[in-house]
Amino acid sequence: MKRFPRTTLAVTVAGAASFALVLSGCSANAGGEQSTDENVKLTVATFNEFGYDDLFAEYEKANPNVTITHKKAATSNEARDNLTTRLAAGSGLSDIEAIEVDWLPELLQYSDQFIDLASDDVDERWLDWKTEAATDADGRLIAYGTDIGPEAVCYRSDLFAAAGLPTDRAEVAALLGTSWESYYAAGEKFAAAGTNVPWFDSAGATWQGVVNQIPNAYEEEDGTIIATGNPEVKKAYTSVLEASSTLSAHLGQWSDDWTASFQNDGFATMLCPGWMLGVISGNAEGVAGWDIADTFPGGGGNWGGSYLTVPEQSKNQAEAQKLASWLTAPEQQLKAFASKGTFPSQLEALESDELLGATNEFFNNAPSGEILANRAAAVDVTPYKGEFYFAINDAMQQALTRVEDGTMTADESWAQWVTDVESLG
Repeated sequence: MKRFPRTTLAVTVAGAASFALVLSGCSANAGGEQSTDENVKLTVATFNEFGYDDLFAEYEKANPNVTITHKKAATSNEARDNLTTRLAAGSGLSDIEAIEVDWLPELLQYSDQFIDLASDDVDERWLDWKTEAATDADGRLIAYGTDIGPEAVCYRSDLFAAAGLPTDRAEVAALLGTSWESYYAAGEKFAAAGTNVPWFDSAGATWQGVVNQIPNAYEEEDGTIIATGNPEVKKAYTSVLEASSTLSAHLGQWSDDWTASFQNDGFATMLCPGWMLGVISGNAEGVAGWDIADTFPGGGGNWGGSYLTVPEQSKNQAEAQKLASWLTAPEQQLKAFASKGTFPSQLEALESDELLGATNEFFNNAPSGEILANRAAAVDVTPYKGEFYFAINDAMQQALTRVEDGTMTADESWAQWVTDVESLG
């Protein structure tokens, strides 16, 4: 059985301001048994796809006094905007708010606005780095880890066959190779076959794979912003746009056109962290041919991974913490993975035969558990993400989009990005 050391994906945590909080103690019961006779209404805010719909129904059945309202934002950006707006307003947040790893450092500045979730019941539950990233300067745990995002390459085997390329997973992995150059070269072979189908969905999606392999893309550990003067960032920007000019479908992820493209041969490959499997299968329902190659350009990469928090605004803090603990227990993480591909961050789940033996029917019964476990083990760089990481990377996504939609040239858009980054300081 593959075992995951707790330091598999090392991370450096942004320094957070010191906060203090006095909170009435509550123990998170991970078993799901009813703990109160009072009727409780809980709201849970997530985004994209966490694989929780069936789990909410299961929890309500085990706890008939609890009613859960699920608020699902379409994108991480939408969820962040909602959270930060309501956090500033002092009201309106859900009892449980999901947050994404890229904006976790930003929220650690306001850790006093979230309850301390530390409990003996969850001690040593997750990979060390997953817990450390959600721990503030006072040692308060403000979030429970959900998934991590080891990346593979998802591909349309039917479109590969039409282009005269191999379709077997191992052969496709060899074709794609382990570098960005080999991945783009495979795309040129595909394009040369005259299928008139783009190789990948967008420059922005490809950028996420590249930037997550740069240890310090935007900030130094002391908080100094180095983004605009970092030669690695400029080189990556140039190479992604060069590939995009001939290989991209120019479809911004999460846009209506991008969603619709899954039904009309929009592109042949895409970079896919575990949580993307559920997105693909949902958007491409009824479309045969999707599969997963056990490789990734640059060797390994982790994109995303989320957490559950309980804001101080919650009127049901004890019950919200109990639900958050249950959702992130190993049994539930495995069920969420089976449902939507969200790859566990919980140690017991990571080491289970159930995970390593899991297959995904939609992706031609690919051994998704084994593939993503291999991809997680291949990750040797986790970029430093400080207070400004999300804002800088969001500005970069806009810069790439301006080039793809023809609004600006690459040089013009880079200059605009520099201006945008400098305004953050």
